[in-house]
Amino acid sequence: MEHEIHLLAVTMAFQGAEETVYPAVLRDGECAILVDCGWIGALPIVERELKKIGLSVQDLTELVLTHHDHDHMGAAAALRRANPNIKIYASAAEEPFISGREKPLRLRQAEEMQETLPPEMQEFGRAFCKLLRRVEPVEVNGLLRGGEWLDWCGGCRVVATPGHTPGHISLFLEENAIMITGDTMALENGLPVTANPQFALDREAAETSLETLLALKAEAYYCYHGGVYLPN
Repeated sequence: MEHEIHLLAVTMAFQGAEETVYPAVLRDGECAILVDCGWIGALPIVERELKKIGLSVQDLTELVLTHHDHDHMGAAAALRRANPNIKIYASAAEEPFISGREKPLRLRQAEEMQETLPPEMQEFGRAFCKLLRRVEPVEVNGLLRGGEWLDWCGGCRVVATPGHTPGHISLFLEENAIMITGDTMALENGLPVTANPQFALDREAAETSLETLLALKAEAYYCYHGGVYLPN
């Protein structure tokens, strides 16, 4: 079969506010690769979205995690339980946090911020920290590095895009000139921005990584937060 690239729309609510994220699926005759997988509890929604494109969770061969944030890997452990054969990939810098060998940097950041939150934000901050602690670690089967070429869907290049987190990666599907951005790029009013720059662990690096993606002049950018951006 010819290769296909899809975005899934995964919508959930946290403290009364709904949010939609867009995991990507890369599909060819050999592989069905999911890029990021949503929050804790998102697996049934992912399953429903996969069904729309003729796939099941058991059909997935790989899961690529762009980084260790809860909205990107929260459903990973549940996904592996449903499909024990799936292979999970991430960068070497993110692997210790995904696997649970080290305390996630995002949780450390949230706990530190909790100490200085204004009173009206304290309850939200406590709930967010509690949510981050509930994220189940999952074993990573393979490490990806910036510049690495993979034969998925006619050719996929790993792009190192640190800043949001230290080991964040994006994927460039060279044949179709499609960039899967993770949190390196989000859309705000239809335009590209860094995702939640106030929470980037290295804001300057995050801005540089966004510039790197834009300089590659992809024909389409598939943003986890915002959907598809078409530059032209």
